[in-house]
Amino acid sequence: MVLVLTGLAVAGPAEAQNAMEKRIALVIGNSAYKAGALSTPANDAGLIAQTLQTAGFDVIGARDLDQNGLRDTLRDFLAKANASGPDTIAFVYLAGYGLQYQGDNYFAPVDAQIANATDVPVEAIRVSDFTRSLAAIRNRGSIVVLDAARANPFAQSNQPLAGGLSLVEADANQLIAFNAAPGTVAPPEAGPYGAYAHALAEMMRVGGLPLGDVFDRTRLRVSDLSKGAQISWDASKFGGGFTFLDRGPDAPTVQASSYNSATMRTKAIRDFDERDAYFAALDRDTLAGYEDFLAAYPDDPMARRVRAIIAARREAITWRETWVADTPEAYWSYLRRYPRGPHVWDARRRLEHFEAALEPPPSFTVIEYDVPPPPPPEIVYVDRPILYFDDADFGYAPPAPVVFLAPPPPDFVVLAPPQPSVDLYVLPAPVFVPVPQWVLPPRDIAPPENNVIFNNIHNTVVNNTVINNNTTVNQSVTAPAAPGLTMGQKLTGAAVVAGAGAAALHVALPPSVQKQAAIIQKQNPAAATKIQAVSPVPAGQPQNTHALPGTKGQPLPPVGNTPVTQGQSQAKKVQLPQSVPNTVQKPGAAAMAPAAQGQNANAHALPGTKGQPLPPVGNTQVTPKQVQAKKPQPSQPVINSVQNPVSAAKPAAHAQAAKTAAPAAVTGAPAKPKVAAAPPRHAAPRPAPQAKAAPQMARQAPAPHVAAPARAPAAKPQPKIVQQAKRPPQAHPPQMPPVKKCGAPGLPACH
Repeated sequence: MVLVLTGLAVAGPAEAQNAMEKRIALVIGNSAYKAGALSTPANDAGLIAQTLQTAGFDVIGARDLDQNGLRDTLRDFLAKANASGPDTIAFVYLAGYGLQYQGDNYFAPVDAQIANATDVPVEAIRVSDFTRSLAAIRNRGSIVVLDAARANPFAQSNQPLAGGLSLVEADANQLIAFNAAPGTVAPPEAGPYGAYAHALAEMMRVGGLPLGDVFDRTRLRVSDLSKGAQISWDASKFGGGFTFLDRGPDAPTVQASSYNSATMRTKAIRDFDERDAYFAALDRDTLAGYEDFLAAYPDDPMARRVRAIIAARREAITWRETWVADTPEAYWSYLRRYPRGPHVWDARRRLEHFEAALEPPPSFTVIEYDVPPPPPPEIVYVDRPILYFDDADFGYAPPAPVVFLAPPPPDFVVLAPPQPSVDLYVLPAPVFVPVPQWVLPPRDIAPPENNVIFNNIHNTVVNNTVINNNTTVNQSVTAPAAPGLTMGQKLTGAAVVAGAGAAALHVALPPSVQKQAAIIQKQNPAAATKIQAVSPVPAGQPQNTHALPGTKGQPLPPVGNTPVTQGQSQAKKVQLPQSVPNTVQKPGAAAMAPAAQGQNANAHALPGTKGQPLPPVGNTQVTPKQVQAKKPQPSQPVINSVQNPVSAAKPAAHAQAAKTAAPAAVTGAPAKPKVAAAPPRHAAPRPAPQAKAAPQMARQAPAPHVAAPARAPAAKPQPKIVQQAKRPPQAHPPQMPPVKKCGAPGLPACH
């Protein structure tokens, strides 16, 4: 019995150790704010989502969510995390406008209308409610990133909100990160990606890097990319080891000067030279480390910047402890330290809530803070509601941290902008940059289904998609499959090359957002119109265009009172693929009449239509009556059937000349031709009426024909179309018939 129990005790931890880790992620990027649009959050979210897919996360994400959509999405993800089991790592990334109000951080939906500070809890989502619920699920761990510390356009009144995000503490097994340090904001960015998302994606792609090092190196890279104007921040209680990607045995050796050893991490700040001391303090990002720098190098050019960092951190800690105490004495204590600080109006609102006076009584108990009061040199940096680190008062921009951080990979320095999103709520898809060969997929994880990026992390994927009715057809070209993958993963990658599972290239929408998108598309299809790419048509095959009546040997319907004979044919109208849908609404009429108002008239028009005469060819003069069109050859694509109006006019003139001479050649007698009423002698030629005559086109015969015997002329003879052999062009083709109908040469005498 003892041996059996001992065996079970040993097997239990072994099974727990061998449990496959699940990775899930939620990524949201809000850019289309009604109060003020942002240029990068949607792109940033797409970049982070793709990077998480590389690391084996099952990612759902969306962009530009309103308040209802945002609340439902967070609820969906909590349900998904709860159902994933205890071996789950959850990653949440929110990009957009963030606000702090009375010690809490809020994330603003795109439809937020915040005119006053008191509107924040009503119009925005309190982040702490979500993070606490996520930590209560007790998964293996969670990572929450707020890329939202920006100067916002909300609550522009005489009682402004404090800038940036409020200092918070992470829950158990949780890491919380901000794109800018508490109480500070990131500078505006034009794109295509923000400095924080760019730096975070780069560090997540480094193989074998522990979670804490990922965010420490991100802080150094953000400072480098923004020239010191932005300093990211994180607080962690994440337990256990975690790496986004693994490091292979063939990885390049780490340079001896790199800041990776534990000895350098514990080395005193004063033991570094001036340049390296600043980056050592920035890497540690502690109040004590920054103070050590000022103690060692008070006159260094970077000293003013370090004082600004300390001033913002000291004020954030003071306000955090004030809000936690939440008593009138605490708010009076804050106002005594910072009479013009960023949180003055927050303190006054809380005093009003307690119905306490703004001025403290002569004697009150000042609370004890964990940080001493700010020295006079720091006050200048916090006597403002918003703090930027790119202010000229902070000294020159810091140099690149070459000792502590390797240069970025050459292919990850300048990232190409993603294609614009074409579907409702769908995140932009960046151009994927393969990871180095020595970076391996993470071991002991349960890879998500249809994760194309994860199965091709070393491949260069050229994605040429055609989106049609929510169906993605992928024509991908990839490099050989990544080494170290299972056979199933390699087969999945091969299936992508063949075009299967290409929908997985896009980040899936949360379930509630999918339903909302379907409702919007059903109620208002115009609002959910998708931009469709045109797939190339193989050579020798005709384009997929609408065929007009009269083609493929079918007779034209009658137009007006003019009878149409079986020998007449109609020119085929060309329609641009996918760009002029439903151009043909009324067969026959569409072939004759110009596009009516509201119809798309972008199709190629045949020469001589719309009442315009054909252009002259050489010395040949073409009358409005002589309108002919050249039938496209079956072997040529339809798109090329009408390219040159001048060349199309030549066979038309020849056919008209043959038609004019046809009655005399058949009957041998001067037949009385039917001539339309001519315009006045000095008037401009009037276009041929569109409703009385259809344009006749001579059939281009493959070989010369002999004219068929003619029938006896009827009471009102009609000129019969006769197939004749090709004749060389005449030097002087017949001109416009004169007004006089008899007595002229070639016509009967007048009676």
